[in-house]
Amino acid sequence: MVPSIQAATLWGGMLILLMLVLSGVVVSRRRRHMIEFGDGEQREMICATRAFANAAEYVPAGMCGLILLAFVGAPPLLIHSVGGILFAGRVIHALGLLFQRGPSLGRSIGMVLTWLALLVAAVSLIAWSVI
Repeated sequence: MVPSIQAATLWGGMLILLMLVLSGVVVSRRRRHMIEFGDGEQREMICATRAFANAAEYVPAGMCGLILLAFVGAPPLLIHSVGGILFAGRVIHALGLLFQRGPSLGRSIGMVLTWLALLVAAVSLIAWSVI
C-alpha cells in the first residue's frame, strides 16, 4: 500500500472508532436516564450528545483533508501529524465536555488542536495545488 494512503487510512480508522465510542456514550447515558429522545434536560445527556455532535461536525472535514493529502502524495509524516493532532484534539475536547463542568481547559485545548490540524491540512492542500 502507498505510505501516504496507509497513513490516511490509519487516522481515518481511528477517527471512526472515536465516533463509535462517543455514540456508545450517548446510548449508555440514554439508558441510564431512561431518555428515548432528546436530552431530557439532563446535563450528563446534553454533554454526551454535544461531545458526539461536535466530533461529527469536525471529523468529516479532517478526514477529507487526510484523504486529499494522501491523494496528492503528501509525505506520510505530514499526514500522520495532521491525523494525530486532529485525533488528540477530538479526544481531549470530548473528555473536557464529558468530565469537566463549566469553562473547560480540555475543550479549549481540544478545539485549538482541531483547528490547528485543519489549518495545516488546508494550507498544505493549497500549497500542493499551486506548486
